[in-house]
Amino acid sequence: MSAVQTPTQQALADHTTLRLGGPARSFDVATTDDEVVEAVRDADGSGERLLVLGGGSNLVVGDDGFDGRVLKIATTGRSWKQDPYGGVTVYVDFAAGENWDDVVAWCVENRFGGLECLSGIPGSVGATPLQNVGAYGFEVSQLLSHVTYYDREQGKRTGAGSKDLTFGYRTSSLKNTGHVVLGVQFATHGDGLSSPIRYPELANKLGAELGSRVPTADVRQAVLELRRGKGMVLDPADHDTWSAGSFFINPILPESQLAGVLERIAEVVGAGVPVPQYPADGGVKLSAAWLIERAGFAKGHQGPGGRVSLSTKHTLALTNRGEATTADLLTLAGEVRDGVRERFGVTLHPEPSLVNCTL
Repeated sequence: MSAVQTPTQQALADHTTLRLGGPARSFDVATTDDEVVEAVRDADGSGERLLVLGGGSNLVVGDDGFDGRVLKIATTGRSWKQDPYGGVTVYVDFAAGENWDDVVAWCVENRFGGLECLSGIPGSVGATPLQNVGAYGFEVSQLLSHVTYYDREQGKRTGAGSKDLTFGYRTSSLKNTGHVVLGVQFATHGDGLSSPIRYPELANKLGAELGSRVPTADVRQAVLELRRGKGMVLDPADHDTWSAGSFFINPILPESQLAGVLERIAEVVGAGVPVPQYPADGGVKLSAAWLIERAGFAKGHQGPGGRVSLSTKHTLALTNRGEATTADLLTLAGEVRDGVRERFGVTLHPEPSLVNCTL
């Protein structure tokens, strides 16, 4: 069965959390893995440009849209199995088109612990291994067991275990390959308790010690409350949530550059002001939000015509105030990026994928 074709000139603004983006030349919806594979093979065989779309939460599409075929993955399916060796691990499998927060809620309801820190994150399951999605001290790579995907180079379905995916900060070896994720498996805790709490803000919210494990439902509730306070839970009535989430990746500086950057920061914000920094592979991670604020961009800072702005709740989110264009958004993003670079010598890079537009 072929993917379901919808009318041409489908506005991609209707399929992204930013509510931005021009039309697609063609737009198909696949509800089974066979439909996904058939549509991808057909596009590759004809040489047609293909954009694979999940939840649209990590995507910035240009105002001219996409002159090619858009494939919306809308597959569904959830299953689980107990550790065959009698342990407490429960393996849960999700189709790529499942809504991410829905499956986190399902895990919590079924006492499958481990993913609760990632509550409230918009998007689809299939995107999570590509980006190594993370929040509140946790990343999907910590529990991911296996990914099934369609290898476009080999023209076949295949799979890979966690050790084969070379995960990093907001990336994996699957990212930018063009391969299409079909399903993801996680090894969860079957005891109803969370992964160890690693993030101080979350620990304080829970009244728990760092490293402790608490009921998954408590963690989910706390995370959702924290995210709502930052405008990071989708709400059609709240323009602070009309965003792609965190627009800029927290920069990771090599140790060789850190001292010079910290000296420059001290010249701007004052000596003795503590600079948030965290250990990371390849160097030290700084807070993009902290740098943005100290570069003079406050919450609610407006872009062209007030049609876009930094969120009034969180400086790391760039938001559509209702009548924006993608060009407006990228103008604001460029202003913030350039301001941070000029003040501190640190270049911020966008986290969402840019389609038919550049920054």
